[in-house]
Amino acid sequence: MADKNYYDILGVGRKATDEEIKSAYRKLVKQYHPDLHPNDANAAAKFKEVNEAHEVLSDPKKRAAYDYELDHPGARAGGGFGGSGFSGFSGFGGGFSGFGDIFNDIFGGFSGSSSSSARAETQGEDITKEVVLSFLDAAKGCTKEVRYTRNEPCPSCKGTGAKNGTAYKTCDKCGGSGQVRYAQDTLFGRTIRVATCDACGGTGKKITDPCPDCKGKGYVRKETVVTLNIPAGADTNSYIRKKGFGQASTAGGAPGDLIVVFRVEPHKIFKRKDKDLYVEVPVSFKTAALGGKVKVPGIDETFEYLIPDGTQSGTVFCVRGKGLKTRTGTGNMYLTVVVEVPSKLSKEQKKQLEEFDAGLDVRQTGKMKAYRDNVQTMYGQDPYKN
Repeated sequence: MADKNYYDILGVGRKATDEEIKSAYRKLVKQYHPDLHPNDANAAAKFKEVNEAHEVLSDPKKRAAYDYELDHPGARAGGGFGGSGFSGFSGFGGGFSGFGDIFNDIFGGFSGSSSSSARAETQGEDITKEVVLSFLDAAKGCTKEVRYTRNEPCPSCKGTGAKNGTAYKTCDKCGGSGQVRYAQDTLFGRTIRVATCDACGGTGKKITDPCPDCKGKGYVRKETVVTLNIPAGADTNSYIRKKGFGQASTAGGAPGDLIVVFRVEPHKIFKRKDKDLYVEVPVSFKTAALGGKVKVPGIDETFEYLIPDGTQSGTVFCVRGKGLKTRTGTGNMYLTVVVEVPSKLSKEQKKQLEEFDAGLDVRQTGKMKAYRDNVQTMYGQDPYKN
């Protein structure tokens, strides 16, 4: 496994801390989660690869052995990633589950995994809907209605497709299991291949009298309304899963899920990073020079903040506890002071400003003094005198 660079997969350096690895993992899981990419094989492969990398790098012993293999190509630390040192293929989800996945791809699965395969085939498809939230709705939490049309299990036949939900018999070919087994000779010896029964489509039953309302399909098209209680702190690409509100199964199984993905609109004042809020506060020269109170917008109401005298443009102040309140805690607010220079002055204002500037000593301004001293040292000239 050392031919895979798990650090590159997670986008972290060799010296990354446990917290950095955890943070990178969470971000990638959120990006490639199968719930957000239904039927996307590339996303599923990437998701599995990310989990494999995290499995190794989050465990100190596995990480140490992996680092050894990176530094000593061809060497095996404690039996290598497939040997005793790592309990064999644990990076794929524990035990030999990864190896089982390979056999599933080739032979259609072991007999021991056949029931889960059948359930997967009869499960209805998931539905993904995007919901746009205003910045404040996402920040404070809200209730939203989602309207959509889906294949809903037919109430007349309870999703069976048979009249009154009873007009069917057990499939003769599979005996009601929904699966048939075939023996197959391979390089590994004789294996048993499990496949969906082609006679009943995996349902285990044959309809003798179709339901008149759904014409034997087991579902009807219907507009569905779902009310979502969106918690405070929802962010773009976060989502809520409503189990059983997806498409009805076409083979009598459980319906799929509804996955509602959020997109949060930008705000004119606030910017956000996780639970923290960022606000630019324009102030006059007078306020920056002499200090003064300014009103700052919060999520629920404005509050006063005291700008100290001599504040420079670009100074950032942290106001603790004024960020977003979420289930995982409350963030902070960061205020960036921007000293705004008037674009237009009257003649009297210009005169007063000239008089004011003439009375200033460059030693009152630290950066200007340092700049003047450096220029004088290099060129013997005062940059502030004509």
